[in-house]
Amino acid sequence: MSSAAKPNVIFILTDDQGYGDLSCLGNPVLHTPNLDQLYNESVRCTDFHVAPVCTPTRGELLTGRDALYNGASFVCMGRSLLHPDLPTMADIFADNDYYTGHFGKWHLGDN
Repeated sequence: MSSAAKPNVIFILTDDQGYGDLSCLGNPVLHTPNLDQLYNESVRCTDFHVAPVCTPTRGELLTGRDALYNGASFVCMGRSLLHPDLPTMADIFADNDYYTGHFGKWHLGDN
């Protein structure tokens, strides 16, 4: 696929947000106009299964593998958790000539 035909991809992950925390999903108290606009104009992945804490969930998102198999099965304590032989979403994008970046909370260890 030529670079002109490749779509831009921006993945936004908010921390500690429940499904009903957006005003576009019916929350009468929280007003989230910018997130509502993104919700209305974007692709939504609605069948992503997560762990009850953030590190395993982040590892599952990046590798597509359950936390028991990707190495990130508990909250990080400052060391590397993901198995280095598993490709991440960023690796797959880079292999397809995308530039990748991460901004914000990593919480998957020291690398």
